[in-house]
Amino acid sequence: MAAATAPFPGAENFVVGLIGMGDMGKMYARRLSSAGWRIMACDREEKYEELVAEFANHNIQILRNGHLVSRASDYIIYSVEAAAIGRVVAQYGPSTRLGAIVGGQTSCKDPEIKAFEEHLPSDVDIVSCHSLHGPNVDPRGQPLVLIKHRASDESFAKVEAVLRCLGSKHVYLTAREHDRITADTQAVTHVAFLSMGKAWHATKQFPWEGSRYVGGIENVKINLMLRIYAQKWHVYAGLAILNPEAHKQINQFAKSTTELFYLMLEGRRDELRERVYAAKEKVFGRDDAPKWGDKPLLPEGVVDRFSLKPNPNNNTNSTAAAGASPPLPNNHLSLLAMVDCWSALGIVPYDHMICSTPLFRLWLGVTEHLFRTPGLLDESLRVGLEDHTFRRDDLQFTIAACGWAECVALRQFETWRERFAVTQKFFEPRFEGAVEVGQAMIRAVLEESERE
Repeated sequence: MAAATAPFPGAENFVVGLIGMGDMGKMYARRLSSAGWRIMACDREEKYEELVAEFANHNIQILRNGHLVSRASDYIIYSVEAAAIGRVVAQYGPSTRLGAIVGGQTSCKDPEIKAFEEHLPSDVDIVSCHSLHGPNVDPRGQPLVLIKHRASDESFAKVEAVLRCLGSKHVYLTAREHDRITADTQAVTHVAFLSMGKAWHATKQFPWEGSRYVGGIENVKINLMLRIYAQKWHVYAGLAILNPEAHKQINQFAKSTTELFYLMLEGRRDELRERVYAAKEKVFGRDDAPKWGDKPLLPEGVVDRFSLKPNPNNNTNSTAAAGASPPLPNNHLSLLAMVDCWSALGIVPYDHMICSTPLFRLWLGVTEHLFRTPGLLDESLRVGLEDHTFRRDDLQFTIAACGWAECVALRQFETWRERFAVTQKFFEPRFEGAVEVGQAMIRAVLEESERE
């Protein structure tokens, strides 16, 4: 970094160290390096040669281990799995340079902060962060949580200066506030999509290949389910299992799913309607005083453009709504259960929009669409009681939601990994193109929202 553009004295010689070069670590390394920061990075020693080759044409120095990175860096970011943070910090933390700044970008801050407090020297400042998006999402305009846990104003300002090149919106929270909000906005959302994948896997169907799952809401479900299963299992396991705030949300989602499904099975029309409408009022407000904004989160018709069904008029995976079959009536059990879960826990999702991920905004958008579109909610309740088209799928979805909740309650990482891996393998042949379609859908929705 040239002295003329240095944001603080000595910035031209300021070294940023990255311990962990997974997808997010690599994204940070490339973007910070492109902004002119000196970067030193490492991963497991057996990956040293591979990383040296990968970053040969970048201004990024790859070192053999975290001891070397810790000794040489002014600001060290641990970019490792949440489940491994304690072990990795215990290994490399004592080597931290005198007076350095240390942080992590795990999705769960409780174990991260505990590891830092236990294993870092007392003369080290602690400033953690978390980019609330995946490694393939453009960070510009996305929320970036900054946690000033144990640091001087000067150290915190240096971290802000380094990370400003990401172009993200800085959000200032404590570690506990971060974990509560991510539990509210991410943990249950992920479990909903994970459960959809398990249900479709159990019934041996690729939902985009038939005529049952068609239309905007279904496009969101399918694309984001595939997006999650195309990622690494530990991202979702760590956030759900290690975040103490997430356990009650995931348990309540499974409970809401089960109880609503029972009401549908037993034909208890009045009780089902009363429960769903009570949840609607608690989460979204009364019809004369709604909590949602004047404009919907999901612009009209935008997600209809992103089906995985092949378009006969071109060679892309995206089809226009005009060429698609009309959607079949669906009870949208997953969306009803989400609102029932929020209601039971007293969560108002709009309160957390400053920390929302693109995935959460899409999920809240389709949920809002179901509950604010005249007649659509009543139609979903009618279908749940009278139409058995999706009954088999709903049964498998309920079983899956309960399975994930039990896995979280028992803190079973290995069981989570196995449950995830077997369904990931089922969908893996269909990942090609799915992630691109999901990315395009997210970009289009965000761009349309900004224009409105």
